[in-house]
Amino acid sequence: LRGFTAFTESAEPEEVMNVLREYHAALGELIFRYEGTLDRYAGDGVMVLFNAPIPLPDHARRAIHMAVEMRDAVGKLTQKWRSRGHSLGFGIGIAVGYATLGQIGFDRRLEYAAVGSVTNLASRLCDEAKAGQIVVSQRAYGMVEGDVEAAPIADLNLKGFARPVAAVEILAWRGDDDHL
Repeated sequence: LRGFTAFTESAEPEEVMNVLREYHAALGELIFRYEGTLDRYAGDGVMVLFNAPIPLPDHARRAIHMAVEMRDAVGKLTQKWRSRGHSLGFGIGIAVGYATLGQIGFDRRLEYAAVGSVTNLASRLCDEAKAGQIVVSQRAYGMVEGDVEAAPIADLNLKGFARPVAAVEILAWRGDDDHL
């Protein structure tokens, strides 16, 4: 969510929890419909994995189609929140690549997690996404090129990446929905 920290400074804790409940409910419904794996909620952030632990041959299509629906669903919520005096936006970053998957933590608290450059890339792309934007890696875009309307964006200089990263903004989904 964009503007979440400023929102939490001025809103009552109960209102913050109400906004998060509405937000998580909207996203959770879509995550399960598209068969993503909810890795974690982190305040106003959500990390979703595809193709793990269950392989999905169309994982990039599912992730990007879900992202478009999430943007639309949260867009409706942000209108509702604005009527309550809150200025919040929603941005998404998506990357495709290899990660190591497994349990991390210690014997009294373990979590399933993905670790690797691809998770860092997705996080950095998300950081770059403005409200209403879906920013995806060039590799992710290449896997759905025929299913989306997209716009090129300038290569991004991302923290932790030695070279500029090619990325694309997804504007709309135009592919079929037969697999869902």
